Amino acid sequence: MNNRIITLKNQPRILSFAAVAGKKEAEGPLFNLFDEVYEDTKMGQESWEKAESLLQKNAVKMALQKGNLQQLDIDIIFAGDLLNQCTGSSFGIKDFDIPYAGVYGACSTMALSLCMAAMSVDSGHCNTALAVTSSHFCSAEKQFRKPLEYGGQRPPAAQWTVTGSGCVAVSKNAHKNAPKIEKLVIGKIRDLGITDANNMGAAMAPVDVKIEP
Repeated sequence: MNNRIITLKNQPRILSFAAVAGKKEAEGPLFNLFDEVYEDTKMGQESWEKAESLLQKNAVKMALQKGNLQQLDIDIIFAGDLLNQCTGSSFGIKDFDIPYAGVYGACSTMALSLCMAAMSVDSGHCNTALAVTSSHFCSAEKQFRKPLEYGGQRPPAAQWTVTGSGCVAVSKNAHKNAPKIEKLVIGKIRDLGITDANNMGAAMAPVDVKIEP
C-alpha cells in the first residue's frame, strides 16, 4: 500500500456480473444495461424490505448463471444494503449457503464489497468471491426519512435512492481477457457540515471531485 493506493499483485478478474433494477431506473440512460427490470415496486412481496431482498437474490442468481458458476464455486460473498443490520442482504442470500460477510458503507457499499472481494482473491485465500449490494427507494425512505404513507412533500434537493441490485464475481479463474482489478483506493471521511438529510448531493459531491496528489 502506497499513499492509500493498494496495488494487487495477482490482479484478480471479473468473471461475471449482473444488475437488476426498478421501473424508474429503466427510464434512464442505462436502461439497456440491466439484466432484468421490475415494473412492480414490491415485486409481488408483502413489503418493500422483502422486495429488496428479492432484488439481491435475483442479482446473485443471474451473476452465477452468466458465469456458469455453482454455489460451491463461491468461497465467500461480501454483501450489504442500506437497512439495519444488513437485513436485505441477510434474507436475500440466505438460501445460497455461501459464507457471508456483511458490509455496510452506505453509498460506497458496492465499491467496498468489491474491494474486499478483490483483496480476498488476490491474497490467495479465495478462488472466487462475490460482491453484492442493493437498495430500494421505498425501504430507504421508510428508514432514513419519512414513510411514504406519511405523504410529506419532498424538498427540491431530495435524492432518489436507487431501486436495484448489482452482483460481481471476482475470480482468479476468469478468462485472461476479462476486466482485471489492478489497484484499490480506500476513501477518507470528510465532514462538510451538511445537516439536511435530504440533500445528500451537497454532502457527497465535493468529496467525489477532490483529488489529492
